[in-house]
Amino acid sequence: MQKSVRYNEGHALYLAFLARKEGTKRGFLSKKAAEASRWHEKWFALYQNVLFYFEGEQSGRPAGMYLLEGCSCERTPAPPRTSAGPAGARDALDKQYYFTVLFGHEGQKPLELRCEEEQAGKEWMEAIHQASYADILIEREVLMQKYIHLVQIVETEKIAANQLRHQLEDQDTEIERLKSEIVALNKTKERMRPYHSHQEDEDPDIKKIKKVQSFMRGWLCRRKWKTIVQDYICSPHAESMRKRNQIVFAMVEAETEYVHQLYILVNGFLRPLRMAASSKKPPISHDDVSSIFLNSETIMFLHEIFHQGLKARLANWPTLVLADLFDILLPMLNIYQEFVRNHQYSLQVLANCKQNRDFDKLLKQYEANPACEGRMLETFLTYPMFQIPRYIITLHELLAHTPHEHVERKSLEFAKSKLEELSRVMHDEVSDTENIRKNLAIERMIVEGCDILLDTSQTFIRQGSLIQVPSVERGKLSKVRLGSLSLKKEGERQCFLFTKHFLICTRSSGGKLHLLKTGGVLSLIECTLIEEPDATDDDSKGSGHMFGHLDFKIVVEPPDAAPFTVVLLAPSRQEKAAWMSDISQCVDNIRCNGLMTIVFEENSKVTVPHMIKSDARLHKDDTDICFSKTLNSCKVPQIRYASVERLLERLTDLRFLSIDFLNTFLHTYRIFTTAAVVLAKLSDIYKRPFTSIPVRSLELFFAASPNNRGEHMVDGKSPRLCRKFSSPPPLAVSRTSSPVRARKLSLTSSLNSRIGALDLTTSSPSSSPTAHSPAASPPPHTSAVLESVPADRAGDSTELSPCRSPSTPRHLRYRQPGGQAADSPHCSVSPASAFAIATAAAGHGSPPGFNNTERTCDKEFIIRRTATNRVLNVLRHWVSKHAQDFELNNELKMNVLNLLEEVLRDPDLLPQERKATANILRALSQDDQDDIHLKLEDIIQMTDCPKAECFETLSAMELAEQITLLDHVVFRSIPYEEFLGQGWMKLDKNERAPYIMKTSQHFNEMSNLVASQIMNYADISSRANAIEKWVAVADICRCLHNYNGVLEITAALNRSAIYRLKKTWAKVSKQTKALMEKLQKTVSSEGRFKNLRETLKNCNPPAVPYLGMYLTDLAFIEEGTPNFTEEGLVNFSKMRMISHIIREIRQFQQTAYRIDQQPKVIQYLLDKALIIDEDTLYELSLKIEPRLPA
Repeated sequence: MQKSVRYNEGHALYLAFLARKEGTKRGFLSKKAAEASRWHEKWFALYQNVLFYFEGEQSGRPAGMYLLEGCSCERTPAPPRTSAGPAGARDALDKQYYFTVLFGHEGQKPLELRCEEEQAGKEWMEAIHQASYADILIEREVLMQKYIHLVQIVETEKIAANQLRHQLEDQDTEIERLKSEIVALNKTKERMRPYHSHQEDEDPDIKKIKKVQSFMRGWLCRRKWKTIVQDYICSPHAESMRKRNQIVFAMVEAETEYVHQLYILVNGFLRPLRMAASSKKPPISHDDVSSIFLNSETIMFLHEIFHQGLKARLANWPTLVLADLFDILLPMLNIYQEFVRNHQYSLQVLANCKQNRDFDKLLKQYEANPACEGRMLETFLTYPMFQIPRYIITLHELLAHTPHEHVERKSLEFAKSKLEELSRVMHDEVSDTENIRKNLAIERMIVEGCDILLDTSQTFIRQGSLIQVPSVERGKLSKVRLGSLSLKKEGERQCFLFTKHFLICTRSSGGKLHLLKTGGVLSLIECTLIEEPDATDDDSKGSGHMFGHLDFKIVVEPPDAAPFTVVLLAPSRQEKAAWMSDISQCVDNIRCNGLMTIVFEENSKVTVPHMIKSDARLHKDDTDICFSKTLNSCKVPQIRYASVERLLERLTDLRFLSIDFLNTFLHTYRIFTTAAVVLAKLSDIYKRPFTSIPVRSLELFFAASPNNRGEHMVDGKSPRLCRKFSSPPPLAVSRTSSPVRARKLSLTSSLNSRIGALDLTTSSPSSSPTAHSPAASPPPHTSAVLESVPADRAGDSTELSPCRSPSTPRHLRYRQPGGQAADSPHCSVSPASAFAIATAAAGHGSPPGFNNTERTCDKEFIIRRTATNRVLNVLRHWVSKHAQDFELNNELKMNVLNLLEEVLRDPDLLPQERKATANILRALSQDDQDDIHLKLEDIIQMTDCPKAECFETLSAMELAEQITLLDHVVFRSIPYEEFLGQGWMKLDKNERAPYIMKTSQHFNEMSNLVASQIMNYADISSRANAIEKWVAVADICRCLHNYNGVLEITAALNRSAIYRLKKTWAKVSKQTKALMEKLQKTVSSEGRFKNLRETLKNCNPPAVPYLGMYLTDLAFIEEGTPNFTEEGLVNFSKMRMISHIIREIRQFQQTAYRIDQQPKVIQYLLDKALIIDEDTLYELSLKIEPRLPA
């Protein structure tokens, strides 16, 4: 009797529950009954490859289930209908969508289904087709065919091998026969020789002579071969082969480490989280696990196979053939594209999951595993991102030491070209990921956490230390001095600038950061930047002199709290200018985008995304430009390749100015153009804006429709209404009173009764910068007009909007007709025009020549003001952050001065534009007298002490501090243009990169000094004590974030002259050896300085990184990608990578150490008489501890 099939009913019910909750496709379908062609409506749910149907949508128990694996789904025509019944019912049945599911095994009747709509039917068919795994089955059949074909080939080869084996056996038999014949012939020949010859052969003297001759021939032969071998060992070819073998060995070690990292990622995180996702109370879903880890498990399997192949090749050493391994690996590396493409989303999902406390606790438990070595999950997820560049570097080094006639040369070149092509495709996906990693690293440093850093659109700009000045009521500064120790100590803040927010943190003794409870997170849309304190404030009149003009204000006006002011002090005027330039640029971008969004979306049919989308020049590839998929901070596609003309066009586009594009352009423009060309373009924009600005930009700028101004009503709860409407100034403003007639700008629109009039006005000079009162609500459906308000009436006005800003103009106001200003002359103007005036004409008064209100309605006037604003914005950024361009090029400096003087002579120039121009002129004209940073030449002149200190009298702390001071002075003296073009690797490197070469020389001299001081001691104990002291100095340098000093000392201790002193090292304590091992691990070059990079990301300036790390990155970028494409376009993606590295270097250059100079210590460190050359050091080492006999 046949037994029935059992199945786990509980498991089936659980799958049915999952299908109801998370099914791929769910809905009502009609199922044909087995009898009498009747149709029953059921509720179907598809989960993976199982199709459940229920009696109704609320049914908890399934009525049946179908296993769809191997099935097929096809559409069937509607069955013929009888003439009975109403005609309408028959037509409705004919319009329904019929399809049938056919099962691959016998005994299973087809499942006939129908649905009401054709679209729903197609979706059901597509879902069932995917659940049937038909594509996988087809692929399996293809693979089986290939397998059968390969088996046939193997059988054929076996037959051919047997045939060859039989032939060889026959040949061996023939050879043996011929050998026997030769032996017989030799015996016959011996018998034919005369008898006396045998007597001569047996003569002992002859035997001795032959023996001596044989010995001499052997000795000469061995000597000749020894000479040949020694010559080859010393030859360039042998040296190249040795280096090639070392590269291969290093590649195998790196691959072993990479496979181990992937193993930890998969077995330490992926698989445990999969199990956790299947638990009763999962802290994470399976979809989130898949989104976080992507195809990392497949990547691990691929590299395990590749690693096994590399180890097999090492077994055949010294014959190392690698080209065939890369030929196998290359077609499979496309899986990295999926990983890189989704890596940004992966980190975003991980950041969202960390908000779940259960998941965060579980993840920290996994990260505490000793195998992780303190590394976080984000670190393991980023390892695959660097593997393709690592292969490119390895192949580049291999080809450098592979002769042109080598058998693998062409294969390795082909592999390198394919990897570079793949790397270029993947590059567009990497920039955003680096930004997310930086944000997550900062978020981890903040004890309280910071949710805004989990926003992927938040781009990091800069960080550094500033001093926050305490304030009292009414925003007045307390009487403090910059030199006060308590102010420096208690008021020091770690500040982080992002594209949308400004973070202010305090640092605890343990190094952790804490956000300020009040004003720790400032939204830039609510901020107004003020360069100088209010001149009318009695407590602030002398603050500029008190703080040396290093202070600036940020006025914050949150919509749901009282306004407040943050006063910050910068260490120098250069840093103040850099901070203010970046902050104002970010505020410009936010408010410009916000204003354009309001103007275009509420007063026109053209929305901002549609405006950008409608301009094909901003996103569509052309012969002179190519875009990537990544968006910049203005949500516009980044440029990948472009001509110089298109880059200059993007620089002067009035609709937006991305800060990342501006930084990249100003850092790298000298590679593809000259400063004169850039300045000429800016001059053309100022003088001829209509001919220089793209026509499409002008058309879309005035795209507002006058017929739709009052027709678009906005819900009062819209979040856009809470935005700031006022625009920041082109430069940081100084709030001073003006004697000229004040005028006022207000926008009265029909948004809602709560917001009322949008008043873009400046508070009167006597008012507090934080005082405001709500504005009155206008009646609905009013049109906007422009009118001039006299100064007396403007001064009497007490209606100040919460959206007002000190940087907005006072000379224009929108009012409804029929109001108090009905008798005043006015003219109609579009909101786009008002936006242009607000962004370009931020000022406090009106100069002579600008009293006619009709001119504000002129589009030409508005464009001129906006173009002037853009030119001043770019020049301010150029002058404040790239002053070296003007110090080294006097002609450029004079041309800029002439242009600014021409701008000042413009009779229509607005007050704020006039002030911005004057500020730029002052920054260009004044000498660099306020630079508080030291220079190496100044330090050398200041160290003329009669007596220098010796090593024994100096403490480790003094040495570490002064080494750090010297290293940072040398490091910060490098101008950024020396990092372009690999000048440090050219023959004329001393002329092209003198400061980089000076930094390298300083590194070598400091390392030589350490080694020389150790070798000066004759006894073992003194040498051991010197080693321990220098290791302590290195550890203090690490605490001071001077990783260059750490590497100087560890490099000296690893020199052969010191490393070989076994007796000396035996006297060194175990704690010192362990500490040195820790320091060496931190600055190790393994994995492209991965440990040092991770450390630098988690530390705040001031710091001194190892310059060689960045030079290696720049060399890889320069050699791996060209500056121009074959079509002659600028490779702007490469420029962006170079700019990213230069910005990181300058970030560490700009923040100085607050270490007092000690002339005696510095004189000791810079005394070249104490340095012993390398050869003498090794001779001393041999004299101290001679070589042991072999």
